[in-house]
Amino acid sequence: MPRRPQFSLAVATALTLGGGLAATAALFIAVSHLEYDKINLAFEQRANVRIGAIRAGLDAAVEVVQVTNQLFATVEPVTRHQFHDYTTPLLQRYPFIRAFNYHRVVSDAERAGFESSLQTVRPGSGIVDIVDGKPVPAPRRARHVAVEFVEPLAGNEFTFGLDASASRAIVDTLERAIDSGRPGATRLISLLRDKQPQAGFMVIMPVYRHARPTATAAERRAALVGDTAVIIRAEELVHSILISNGLLDDDKLRLVAYAGGPGGALISVFDSAGGGSPAAPATLVAAPAADSLLASMARWVALDQHPSLARNLDIAGQPWRIDVREQPRPFLGEHFGSLLVLVGGLLMTFLMSALVQGMVQRSRRVQRLVQERTADLELSNQRLIHDVLDRRRTEKALQESEQRFRQLVSMSSDWYWEQDEQFLYTAITGGFGEKAGVAAERLLGKTRWDGVPSMEESEWGQAHIAQLRAHKNFTDLEYPMVDDQGGVRWFCVNGEPVFDELGVFRGYRGTGTDITARKLSEQRIHHVAQHDVLTGLPNRSLLQDRLGQAIAYSMRSLHPVWVMLIDLDRFKFVNDSMGHKAGDVLLMTVAARLRGALRDTDTVARLSGDEFVVILSEHVDQRLSVDIVQRLMDSVAQPVMLGSKEFFVTCSIGVAVYPTDGAPADSLIEHADIAMYRAKKLGRNNFQFYTPSMNEDAMERVRIEGALRNALERDEFVLHYQPQVDLATGEIVGMEALLRWQHPEMGMVAPSRFIGVAEETGLIVQIGAWVMRAACQQNQTWQDEGLGKLRVAVNLSARQFGAANLIADIRRVLAETGLAPACLEIELTESLFMSDVTLAVELLHGMKALGVNLSIDDFGTGYSSLSYLSRFPIDVLKIDRSFVAEITRDSNDAAIVASIIALAHNLKLAVIAEGVETEEQLDYLRRHGCDEMQGYYFSRPLPAEEFEQLVRQQRRLPLLDAMAPEILVA
Repeated sequence: MPRRPQFSLAVATALTLGGGLAATAALFIAVSHLEYDKINLAFEQRANVRIGAIRAGLDAAVEVVQVTNQLFATVEPVTRHQFHDYTTPLLQRYPFIRAFNYHRVVSDAERAGFESSLQTVRPGSGIVDIVDGKPVPAPRRARHVAVEFVEPLAGNEFTFGLDASASRAIVDTLERAIDSGRPGATRLISLLRDKQPQAGFMVIMPVYRHARPTATAAERRAALVGDTAVIIRAEELVHSILISNGLLDDDKLRLVAYAGGPGGALISVFDSAGGGSPAAPATLVAAPAADSLLASMARWVALDQHPSLARNLDIAGQPWRIDVREQPRPFLGEHFGSLLVLVGGLLMTFLMSALVQGMVQRSRRVQRLVQERTADLELSNQRLIHDVLDRRRTEKALQESEQRFRQLVSMSSDWYWEQDEQFLYTAITGGFGEKAGVAAERLLGKTRWDGVPSMEESEWGQAHIAQLRAHKNFTDLEYPMVDDQGGVRWFCVNGEPVFDELGVFRGYRGTGTDITARKLSEQRIHHVAQHDVLTGLPNRSLLQDRLGQAIAYSMRSLHPVWVMLIDLDRFKFVNDSMGHKAGDVLLMTVAARLRGALRDTDTVARLSGDEFVVILSEHVDQRLSVDIVQRLMDSVAQPVMLGSKEFFVTCSIGVAVYPTDGAPADSLIEHADIAMYRAKKLGRNNFQFYTPSMNEDAMERVRIEGALRNALERDEFVLHYQPQVDLATGEIVGMEALLRWQHPEMGMVAPSRFIGVAEETGLIVQIGAWVMRAACQQNQTWQDEGLGKLRVAVNLSARQFGAANLIADIRRVLAETGLAPACLEIELTESLFMSDVTLAVELLHGMKALGVNLSIDDFGTGYSSLSYLSRFPIDVLKIDRSFVAEITRDSNDAAIVASIIALAHNLKLAVIAEGVETEEQLDYLRRHGCDEMQGYYFSRPLPAEEFEQLVRQQRRLPLLDAMAPEILVA
């Protein structure tokens, strides 16, 4: 009888048992599914909470390196101390962090300097590799990515100076971070030197050079200067995430974390037994060696009580996998009902399953053997094909690389060159002739210094030749060379030595580029930095250099040096009246004239504004004399056409001589300046040689200026009042307020000593405001005490007249003192308003609208046109004392005074004569109808108390007869 097939026996057994088990199986499946759905729902909720917490915690760990990277993005450069202070609180906050690193990109040329900086922190340090767990000096590489900062240093000394470029994992991660623009994480690495060896990983973020574009990956690579890295203990990280979220207290779950995704490296197993202890991969999943019939049936009917959930995470570009599995639990407690239903049927099913399983295993073993043999044959064929394809791809890649190199060289502005052992050019490619303007044949077979003869004679050339003979790399070697057209070209070359496989020197190779345009730009910039933009003359910087050279020449040759400081007279008037463009034309014209009047060896420079400095050196055949100074003044004094007007300008010159003055060399310009101010003080349009006595005058001016700044605060100013007398009645009708300075050490300082200083420094504005307020207040006080309606005259300075709030200030003084506007007379000189007549008319009408009186002081000494007089709302003309002094002896002055009185009366203006000192002068003025007088004939300027006594005394005497010197002069 033939033996029945084994498969037929299994089917027959299944058919026999099927009828009896069908009803029980259907009921069991329904009940068990309901039970399992409830268990699986609760499990997924708990598992998702833990996976979400791990995801958030891992993202937070990545943010730590982003926070650290911000230090380098905002501070340049970052010091070791700043890095320590910045990372210390982060280490305390995150115990799972093993260390913070800063990797700096170091070229081979920068290696020595970088290692020197490491040795200042830790002697003996350098750029190292880790070989067999020990640091050894790293071999020379084109680029090192070395650890410059590491915190904490204790316990991480072996990483100090570690070259990360030797680690493929770190380099790949850094490249990925540059491409993505985000932090990158490495795969798991072993932290062998930790107290408890465990797995960890590194999160890296590039650091870019400040102010460089980083929009594209290419721009980021070009701007790369290093990276910040955080080394994290993987197990402690996951453990701290679960601990901080209180997720280790569930005794029914088992959580497994992998780095690298499915099939990656195991980080740790976290279950109820250890809470987070590392486990071997064998303990990760408790899977039986072979499925039993009971297990197969349990899965089929949903009785498997170990649900699991897996999630893949992306952590800074590195895949992670989190597996959560339900821990085994008592079966009866969850499936007691369904078990009762199936207990009988499962016994029979188990027996049949064992038989079928045995057959299946045998069939699989046979099938596996067949597949293994087939796979071996296919693998052998694939390897053969792969080797052939690899060889072809390698050959093609080499051809394409060579083609790309040739294209790049042809498109680039650089060229490629090679030299042999004797440093003779053997090849120059890349269109050298077109780019450099020099035929390549001119250099082939020659050395670099054959084409540049000056190289062998110069220090830099000798240093370069020594560098070549030492077979060292060189970069950015710049040198000039005459091209085929006779012009000068500048080249910049880089080179490196070439050695064969035995280490024998074979020559040099490198690249070069034409930098002529850059060199010309640098020369232009250097010229602009040392020359005045407007005139083209040397500026202050170049002037100091030329002066130093002149003094050095004088010390060698014992010939004197003259330094002249030239200041244009009335230059401000040109700017104010004709505009700054006309002023610029005048400055350029004067600069050209000064250059034309001097020798080529002399120096003329623009110091500032309208000031020029000339340096003259005496030679054996060219003696210095005052004729040179006069020639300069004559050249400046020539007429200048500014627009359609011919303008004459003069200058004041101060001359300082070295070494006859006995003054130090660095004071020559200062002494020339002092002499120039003396020339201006003497009437301008002249020159003065410096003498030591001038320095005393300058020091006096400095002393006056220093004391003047505190005079107002210390209440050192006082007013004296000089009476103004009506010539018709002899009555005092007003007074002029004159400023006096009562200094505690210098005594009563004359106005001639400090008014000019106050004008120059601008203090006259504050002083003038004080004078106006004090005079108005005193006048009002006298009126309140019964002295009558007196008129007080106050001088207005040029700076006050140009103030924007002048009218508002006068209005406020009148309101605060209570003085009637008609009792205030403001005196102005012609020069105040002649530069801008339109603006002056507006200001004068504004002041006149307040009700005050306006007078022109020193009339007749200015340069104004009388046609303007009718446009100004003037009340009084004051005849200058220089005319009054000579009216009895000089017929011309007498005629001028008579004409001024007649002109004023025709314009319905009053006339006051200043400086009346004799009775003859008084008689002349009275005969010609002068209205009022002021001078020593009647009274000198008096302090307030004496003036008050004079007024009260004069009111008690007969009016006209009282004007006798023996009575009225106090």
